[in-house]
Amino acid sequence: MPITTVVLQNRKSLILKKKSKLTEPSQPKTSIMVTIENYLDPHFIHRSNWLRAAVLGANDGIISISSLAIGVAAASTERAPILLATVAGLVAGALSMAAGEYVSVSSQTDIEKADIEREKIELKEMPEEELKILAEIYERRGLKKTTALQVAMELTESDALGTHIRDELGINEVSQANPIQAALVSGAAFTAGGALPLLVTLFAPVLHLEYYLYGFTIISLIILGAVSAKTGGSSVRKAITRIVIWGTIAMVLSALVGYIFGVNV
Repeated sequence: MPITTVVLQNRKSLILKKKSKLTEPSQPKTSIMVTIENYLDPHFIHRSNWLRAAVLGANDGIISISSLAIGVAAASTERAPILLATVAGLVAGALSMAAGEYVSVSSQTDIEKADIEREKIELKEMPEEELKILAEIYERRGLKKTTALQVAMELTESDALGTHIRDELGINEVSQANPIQAALVSGAAFTAGGALPLLVTLFAPVLHLEYYLYGFTIISLIILGAVSAKTGGSSVRKAITRIVIWGTIAMVLSALVGYIFGVNV
């Protein structure tokens, strides 16, 4: 059989295969049905509490420990005092961050609990006034006056306290923070962030150590900004720019203090 005939037959078979693929019915894409149990899955708001604590802790760990090491390195020619200050700052900072986050979030939780107790008393002593307030809230959100009153009445009959906690006080399951979770996440994130400049003080040359710390810290901040933005579904460029600018300001001021007031130690 001539070669040209074989080539033509191969081309015809390829064309027929392509046509058969085009004529085949396309398989419908499977999509996950959105329900009340999973409607928040594609959103990131439910990550806001622990993500805020993690970003704050890691950012503070990187910047504060780097700034501390840069300030001491600018005034010292030996590794020992730089390393001592870095380790002390890392331990004290991690514990302080965890304790501060726990106290802060606990204070917020206490305020929320006190407001809930106050709302219970108001619902018991003046239920009609509370119903009017609830109806006005819905009216301001766009419902007609009669509809707003009807909604307020039905929700009050179903769960008066829960409705007022959610719509009057603005407290819900997503916004409520966990003090222990916030403390653990913040402390662990600070330790992880502060360990990065600690490694630089251990292995980088003492001569011009502040420049090594600055360069390594900027890289760490860029990575942190990108990861936090991706996790939270926000703009990566905006997050990186914000975190790098403020981190640079902190380190420059720390180095300036070391140069101005530093002595050989």
